[in-house]
Amino acid sequence: MSNFKYGFPLNFNTWLDSNAHRLKPPVNNQQIWQDSDYMVTVVGGPNQRTDFHDNPVEEFFYQFKGNAYLNIWDDGRYDRIDLREGDIFLMAPHVLHSPQRPEEGSLCLVLERMRPENEPDAIQWSCAACGNLIKRYEMNLKSIVADLPPVYEQFYATSDEERRCSQCGEIHPSRDAQTWHRTLKATENR
Repeated sequence: MSNFKYGFPLNFNTWLDSNAHRLKPPVNNQQIWQDSDYMVTVVGGPNQRTDFHDNPVEEFFYQFKGNAYLNIWDDGRYDRIDLREGDIFLMAPHVLHSPQRPEEGSLCLVLERMRPENEPDAIQWSCAACGNLIKRYEMNLKSIVADLPPVYEQFYATSDEERRCSQCGEIHPSRDAQTWHRTLKATENR
């Protein structure tokens, strides 16, 4: 049975039960298979983020429990795509997106191809008030679970001055996602 590199069929509900502790804060996600051509990841809520992901490949979302949404930076403005329970969504490469999972216990299956060596991912932080880029980090992503946390910590270690928007002067609040989202909402209501 050497043709079964990834094993026999997996009972998804059993896998979810065994990994439930990883699908809650602070981890919130777990990759199902390692060393395959696809990153198959389950992401849980609640979480609120201020970073935007620039993915060089398509990204498939299946919101199978609860609701979530994606903040999108498109055409020079913020927008939102709702993912309601049962929704599937295929996102094109290089759409700047920030998944938001406000509901406790919400779960999403995310599928992405492994990246070719010359196509890096990027994580970036932008000003909530005007959208200006604050900081961008590029990396060769192999594991969402292992490769992203050090990038977050690197950004969180920056000073207020390093996070000051060069366009409008707003200081990005670092880890404080609630403040970032309040600023975004206030800007939308202007």
